[in-house]
Formats: sequence, C-alpha cells, structure tokens
Amino acid sequence: MAFKKLLASLGAGGASVETVLTEVNVVPGGVVQGEVRIQGGSVDQEIQELSVGLQAKVEVEGHDDQEYKQNIEFTKERLGGAFQLQAGAVHAVPFGLEIPWETPITMIDGQPLRGMNIGVTTELAIARAVDSGDLDPINVHPLPAQKALLDAFIQLGFRFRSADMERGHIRNTRQKLPFYQEIEFQPPQQYRGLNQVELTFVADSNAMDVVLEMDKKPGLFSEGSDTFRSFQVGLHDYQGTDWVAYLNQWLSEVGSKRNWF
Repeated sequence: MAFKKLLASLGAGGASVETVLTEVNVVPGGVVQGEVRIQGGSVDQEIQELSVGLQAKVEVEGHDDQEYKQNIEFTKERLGGAFQLQAGAVHAVPFGLEIPWETPITMIDGQPLRGMNIGVTTELAIARAVDSGDLDPINVHPLPAQKALLDAFIQLGFRFRSADMERGHIRNTRQKLPFYQEIEFQPPQQYRGLNQVELTFVADSNAMDVVLEMDKKPGLFSEGSDTFRSFQVGLHDYQGTDWVAYLNQWLSEVGSKRNWF
C-alpha cells in the first residue's frame, strides 16, 4: 500500500516534493522503503540536500511537572549529494530507511495502539531554505517475542488501555534512543491489588529488556506504590518459556492481594 504526502512548494515557482512509501507495515529491525519525487518548478534550482528520517511525538516533563509533546527525530539518512534540478523536471530518489530495534510498536493484532504517532519525515534544502514535510505514518508491528508477551497479558485477562512515549532513559537497560514506550494495561479482578501495569520493551538485534511497572492500589492506612520488575528475553529463543505462567508469578506476587494496612 502506497502512502503519499505532498510537501508545500519552496517559494513561488519552486520545487515540490512527494514522498511515496512502498509499504507502511514494518517491524523493529526492518526497513521502510519508498521514493522521494521532486517536481521542478518554473525555474532551475540547486538542491543542496535531501534526507528522510523517522520521527516520534514524545511526552516531555517540563518545569513544575508540566508535560508537553515534542517531535523527536530518532534516525536520519541523507539521500545523495547536491544536484541541479531543471525547471519542470522530475527527480526520483528511492530509499530504504532502517527501523531501529527500539522503535515503539504502534499496532497490536492489526489494531492501532492509541497514543502512538510515528512516521517518516522528508526534508529538502534548496538555496538556504528548508522544507520539512508532515509525518508519513508507518505501522510498527511487534516482533514475535514481543507478541508472545502481549498475547500472554491478554490470556491473563488484561486489557489494553493506551500507550505513550516518554523522553528519558530507563536505567540498567540496553536503551540507546532518547525516549521509551509504555503500554498500559487494565488488570483483571484477580489482581485486585493493582491499578494498572505498564509494559516497556527495549530491544536490540539479539534480545530485549522487558520492564514492568506495577501501580499498586493504596490501602486503608498506606499510600499506593509502584513496583518494578525487569527481565531479559531472547528474540530467537523466547518460545521455550510459558509466558502466561511466568508473568502470572510476577503479577500475583504484587497484585493478588490488596494491601489494606
């Protein structure tokens, strides 16, 4: 399925740019392929630089704990060098942009994950002017190892609530990107001591860190608290574990009973 986006023209009579994605469905560690088509305007122009990248809309905590959204470009590729674009000419530049292993997932079982905003950006520099296009969305599907854990949550009765991307770094993980994803679940009744559970994947080409943040309900004389658990999962040997039983052990330890005192 092709996805097209037309950038605004760079000045009167200037060039325009159209980005066409060959396939919008990708996985972490994969490649999004496409083509950038530059349509010459009514005058010759010097193209100084053309690049594509991946961008995410991320939550940032500012002063006084006020949060705001920020667009972060987390990978970028320059497509060739400078060239002369003749008036009326069409210049097509194919590209293959690698998807970092840590890229947050935006789709689960074919359904969009609410709160995610990731896509391809196109930037064209002509004669000291820079034209940045709108986001061309991509659908990032989970890796098989990630899907195995997500399926286990569903089998345990958890429901997806939403997801977000937060700027920052999770200690003691393999994280390299300047932000991370949290997928929020609503617990079923048997984990009555939990308000919610947040799941984070931090992957590379061989394995991933899995981080669980369990929000425990307050008791009669105690405040609510967050409990963290983390473990590693191999991307190629995850099938040897019963993830329903494994997760249930962690979750039951924290959330099977409500701490009234």
